[in-house]
Amino acid sequence: MKTTWIALAALSLASAGCATFEGMSNAEKGAVVGAGIGAVGGAAATNGGVLGTVGGAAVGGVIGNEVGKRR
Repeated sequence: MKTTWIALAALSLASAGCATFEGMSNAEKGAVVGAGIGAVGGAAATNGGVLGTVGGAAVGGVIGNEVGKRR
């Protein structure tokens, strides 16, 4: 149940960030999407653990930023 709430919170934040995608660079868009995906993945991997969620968001944001730079 805790994992579900964390995943919903991450998706809510990601969708709120999508509302401002107009003025963002590709790297910034990639970081936002990557952080959302990483947070959900980290939460799922650690059964809703806070450190896993935050760590997943951080790693996902960095990877998304790098992928976005290459587009």
